[in-house]
Amino acid sequence: MYPFAFASGTGDYVQLFEPTASVFEKEGKGHIIASFGTESGHIPYTTFMAKESFLKDKKDAAEKFTRAVYKAQKWVYEHSSAETAKAIQSFFPDTDLELITTVVDRYKKQESFAKNPVLDEDEWDNLQNIMDEAGELPKRVSHESLVNTDIAEKISKD
Repeated sequence: MYPFAFASGTGDYVQLFEPTASVFEKEGKGHIIASFGTESGHIPYTTFMAKESFLKDKKDAAEKFTRAVYKAQKWVYEHSSAETAKAIQSFFPDTDLELITTVVDRYKKQESFAKNPVLDEDEWDNLQNIMDEAGELPKRVSHESLVNTDIAEKISKD
């Protein structure tokens, strides 16, 4: 269901990403009753994929990219929610800084932001379990056959 349909009275619930969920709550259009981040456990919300040939031929670029991602991940947990909100505010021009800060704080407390770039097997299995329960997973795929964590593990140890 689209947010505007829920806001107009269609449906009893909707799943929204932030900051939309908090904006709806602030505007009195609904109430946050659960957080997918808390209820689902650790899952990969965002992943980056590359062909094996890229990882082989452009390993330096892949390592630099992964190092930048890891640096940002560490930065978020080493700085206050207010500092993080201020750093990302330009990506949410229609949302006030106080609300962004609230959302960042909630995500940090429930560890929705990954702390490192490694997609481990438990997270992978958890994602597949959720997809399977929803009837959206035609076939399970092993972590070993699809996920390569070599670069992420190397960067995380630096």
